[in-house]
Amino acid sequence: MDGPVGAMRVLVTGGSGLVGRAIERVVKEEEEGGREGEEWIFLSSKDANLMSAEETRSVFQKYRPTHVIHLAAMVGGLFRNMRQNLDFWRNNIFINDNVLQTAHEFGVVKVVSCLSTCIFPDKTTYPIDETMIHNGPPHESNFGYAYAKRMIDVHNRACFQQYGRRYTAVIPTNVFGPHDNFNIEDGHVLPGLIHKTYLAKKEGKPLQVWGSGRPLRQFIYSLDLARLFVWVLREYDEVEPIILSVGEEDELSIKDAVDAVVEALGFKGDVIYDTSKADGQFKKTASNAKLRKYLPDFKFTPFKAAIKETCDWFVANNDIARK
Repeated sequence: MDGPVGAMRVLVTGGSGLVGRAIERVVKEEEEGGREGEEWIFLSSKDANLMSAEETRSVFQKYRPTHVIHLAAMVGGLFRNMRQNLDFWRNNIFINDNVLQTAHEFGVVKVVSCLSTCIFPDKTTYPIDETMIHNGPPHESNFGYAYAKRMIDVHNRACFQQYGRRYTAVIPTNVFGPHDNFNIEDGHVLPGLIHKTYLAKKEGKPLQVWGSGRPLRQFIYSLDLARLFVWVLREYDEVEPIILSVGEEDELSIKDAVDAVVEALGFKGDVIYDTSKADGQFKKTASNAKLRKYLPDFKFTPFKAAIKETCDWFVANNDIARK
């Protein structure tokens, strides 16, 4: 990494979302333990509309970051993606181009952007690894979002080739945790399930789960991801992306996730799987071999413990949770 580590001013876009809040918590806990020489600024959409090049430039002008963690994006669950592929494509292309180009113009040493395993080819061999991003079209349900996110990798490679910038990206699997978007219609699978189970328990009704419960996912707790993000910012020196995930052996079915949520919230009613609803991709198993090469001893929070913490947070913060 260029420049002295002692003088890092880190700008986090999307700083009020799931991952941004987790990074903020991890950094705060570190500071209390005595980490110095870093200034962290967490932006929310209220600070700047990153779809506007002008607003992006003025926020960089204001804070003059040396490093950027780029989390801001238009995101949503399966059903919202299916309805709005054009919006996901255009809005994310604007945001990403503005942030990466402005970072370059302001001499930012390093940008770490956030991709997703849903950007990988739909027809592929498993496990997926970092070399396979561009090997074929993504799943048709979210092709707008997937192609926009893939373009971050293209931008990073070109920026390195043309200007020697070491901008990179991480590829997390399914992230969950406190401060998620718990919207049932448009959120991701786990927060939506937590909200649904909470309501079913409160109203004494059966829990209706969309789909068969059979698809497989690797879930990563937002606080584990945050610790890994901070490591990537400080230590990881490749332009090539890196998958941040639990191992293949920790892949779970949606039904496993439902069972964990039901247990964490103490739901005693019936669980009904509505197979008339789409399942999305059956699996997107990712290899974390590259991560393990760098960090063989990293300890992930056990899934049930992380689910319990997330459910407890949602119950305690029900009035302010995004839903």
